Amino acid sequence: MPKTIKIQDHILVPKHVLLTKEEAQALFSKYNITPSQMPMISAKDPAIKELNAEVGDVIKVLRNSQTEKDAVFFRIVKAD
Repeated sequence: MPKTIKIQDHILVPKHVLLTKEEAQALFSKYNITPSQMPMISAKDPAIKELNAEVGDVIKVLRNSQTEKDAVFFRIVKAD
């Protein structure tokens, strides 16, 4: 039987976190933006499949940075 590997456990995949609806609304308010102004990530992206994210959900991506502890990016899930 083939061994299954969790995408999130791979060293080259940054950490992806699904925001709650309240956290997403706080993000929109903080930066005075709308969901349509957010960068997008595909609903078929392997990195978010394990999060069970739905179209319209906001994902926080934490990448390693040489100048800071983590570089934080936000993406909204789009339909394909």
